[in-house]
Amino acid sequence: MKVAYSDQYDLHLGDHVFPAAKYRLAKEKLLREAVIAADDIVEPEPATDEDITIVHHPEYVRKLKTGTLSWQELARLEIPYSTEMVRAVWLAAGGSIVAGKLALEDGVAVNLTGGFHHAFPDHGEGFCAIHDVAVAIRRLQRDTLIKRATTVDCDVHQGNGTAAIFASDATVFTFSIHQERNYPYPKPPSSLDVNLYDGTGDDEYLAALEAGLNQSLGRFSPDVIFYLAGADPYREDQLGGLRLSLEGLEQRDRMVLEAARSRGIPVVVTLAGGYARRVEDTVRIHCNTVRSAKDYAA
Repeated sequence: MKVAYSDQYDLHLGDHVFPAAKYRLAKEKLLREAVIAADDIVEPEPATDEDITIVHHPEYVRKLKTGTLSWQELARLEIPYSTEMVRAVWLAAGGSIVAGKLALEDGVAVNLTGGFHHAFPDHGEGFCAIHDVAVAIRRLQRDTLIKRATTVDCDVHQGNGTAAIFASDATVFTFSIHQERNYPYPKPPSSLDVNLYDGTGDDEYLAALEAGLNQSLGRFSPDVIFYLAGADPYREDQLGGLRLSLEGLEQRDRMVLEAARSRGIPVVVTLAGGYARRVEDTVRIHCNTVRSAKDYAA
């Protein structure tokens, strides 16, 4: 199984609730525990501006690249601006494109970042500047490698950017399972939203996920699934209010991957959010997801 990764995935956020070092830490842990080998890592090129503007407005792209976002736009983004951040999100989009192509060849691939699902065509918000998954889907469609895609978003926060980007697109089905009383407000409707109560634990979550997967994949047959495997439904997450255990999150990953395998659908895994009180827990959750993906590929 191939994993897209670059040391430049780090968003260079400094002292921030978003632990951008998690990408490097996850890569190191995966290598140390022999989940992946060095030869499994694919270094992506940054997405081209042409790729980015399939989804994002050219004026917004220009502002990002020239550092001319207004203070209101920066406040909405909620992360500090830097040239390193911009390069990281262009690389994240490139990584999701590469992982998409590899998944179509091998059945599953991982981008060891990505899942920036709060980015809209004309602005970023909620730590997300560029919607890498939307860019990858559009690039794969443009290259006629796929016609139809499904997003399975298991981040604790609803994928509002995803829902907005694909709202009127019959070629993309968007499924989001998330905590209802949490960011974002408002929540534009996905193709299917599963809104969970505060404190939802493993059993209730997994039952709701299974029902949502069956409904999504029963209604729509995609050529590829983009799985946003957020670590933030974890019960120790600082920005989440669900109560999943580490074991529950592993069961979640296996459920998504098995639902795809039983239908012969390739899967692209992106990491999405994760803000546990101990960064080691976030890294462990992400690594468990990659381990499950490798088992799926075997």
